[in-house]
Amino acid sequence: DAVAYIGAQLVGAIAGALALLAIWPDQPAELGATVPSVGAGSALVYEILLTAFLMFVIISVATDARAVGAAAAIAIGGTVALDALFGGPVTGASMNPARSLGPALAAGEWRDFWLYVLGPVIGAALGALAYQLIRGEPEEESVS
Repeated sequence: DAVAYIGAQLVGAIAGALALLAIWPDQPAELGATVPSVGAGSALVYEILLTAFLMFVIISVATDARAVGAAAAIAIGGTVALDALFGGPVTGASMNPARSLGPALAAGEWRDFWLYVLGPVIGAALGALAYQLIRGEPEEESVS
């Protein structure tokens, strides 16, 4: 399932960006390409933190049986909005390599693209690790 999901994200990101290029061939705003407004080190830290926060929330509300599932959409959407609000002006708030690939390909804007692959991968792993450390697994009752 993961391979199909990743493939679908990549195809969708590329198709969407190429559609924008067809509609606006003058490439307004670099077609949404993520380009940092700070140095590479700071941008990498931002992307790691934004993605870690998002992954922590996703795991907390969408996969944990202890969470109220109906709140997942609001919590995840709100987290993406907050990440975009605080990280958008700094890095573009990618949080997903597929989100950066399509616009970079269509606009030909590859400046610091590696940040938008490495940052989300590290951030997702750290967010999942933080969840495990904070929430852990429910304890099994022992039968004696």
